[in-house]
Amino acid sequence: MSDHTVLHVKGRVLVGPEEVRDELWAVDGRITFERPRAEAVTVHGWALPGLVDAHCHVGLDHHGPVDAATSEKQALTDREAGTLLIRDAGSPSDTRWIDEREDLPKIIRAGRHIARTRRYIRNYAHEIEPEDLVAYVAREARRGDGWVKLVGDWIDRDAGDLTACWPRGAVEAAIAEAHRLGARVTAHCFAEDSLRDLVEAGIDCIEHATGLTEDTIPLFAERGVAIVPTLVNIATFPDLAAGGESRFPRWSAHMRRLYERRYDTVRAAYDAGVPVFVGTDAGGSLAHGLVAEEVAELVKAGIPPLEALSATTWGARSWLGRPALEEGAPADLVVYDEDPRADVRVLAAPRAIVLDGRVVG
Repeated sequence: MSDHTVLHVKGRVLVGPEEVRDELWAVDGRITFERPRAEAVTVHGWALPGLVDAHCHVGLDHHGPVDAATSEKQALTDREAGTLLIRDAGSPSDTRWIDEREDLPKIIRAGRHIARTRRYIRNYAHEIEPEDLVAYVAREARRGDGWVKLVGDWIDRDAGDLTACWPRGAVEAAIAEAHRLGARVTAHCFAEDSLRDLVEAGIDCIEHATGLTEDTIPLFAERGVAIVPTLVNIATFPDLAAGGESRFPRWSAHMRRLYERRYDTVRAAYDAGVPVFVGTDAGGSLAHGLVAEEVAELVKAGIPPLEALSATTWGARSWLGRPALEEGAPADLVVYDEDPRADVRVLAAPRAIVLDGRVVG
């Protein structure tokens, strides 16, 4: 389609979980609910706001940073799955050039991961000591799009298990500095130990959050701290545990326990009122384009289908400060043959993908 083609989406437009309209138009890349005078190309079906993957890594693979061609392929794979808004939860690559491409998903960056020395995956993060944490958080807050990503825990080879990476005072000062600069902070956390300190220090989100317990879930709910469970990634824990069994048996047993209770953990958090959002953790060792699988995993964990759908559409966009299907918003939407509210598995088969008012997939 040319940039000037008016697009008419007709059928059922899911403006919100319960608000349904019969049609919308995309004119000059923007949504309108007022019929334009121009001729339009019509697409029929069930329309949702472009899906959100709130934990994704463009520009990263299991070795570290990748070239622009690989980054482009990653972004296109996400787009073809219907993901049109990505919160990039840490990348060592400069992907700003993607912002100039109208055919690629929009990205909200968290800068580069900030980890403790030798306590994360090689070539991923700034690896520093606690006395430098505030300075590095300030740097990434200025480089990112309103988010900073910490590594909150990782295997401590001396302890033979997951342990917290940062002392309480360091994270308090670092989170305060990020907030002063207008950025929110999230952290990778698998285990239990780091959660209370991070939440009481004012963190905004926790990635994975497999270590949530009946002691910390009420704290998350009270503070409104969101979680992005990345259940498609947690599914890899048994293989990771098997690989580390001989050297780190305590760590392996711990990872298996976290895996075995993963659905109960997510459901307990949701039931307590903790905000839950969809993220796949694509780009490390996981493939891109898994957003539909992650929504299905949240449903399997016991989150109601409509809430799981909101966690990748209306609710996720609101949390990230981006519009959904509203007058004047960018026309970023996905069209399906059936009602995704009735069965979230519909998300795996988009009929049409529209980015800035153009059918791109």
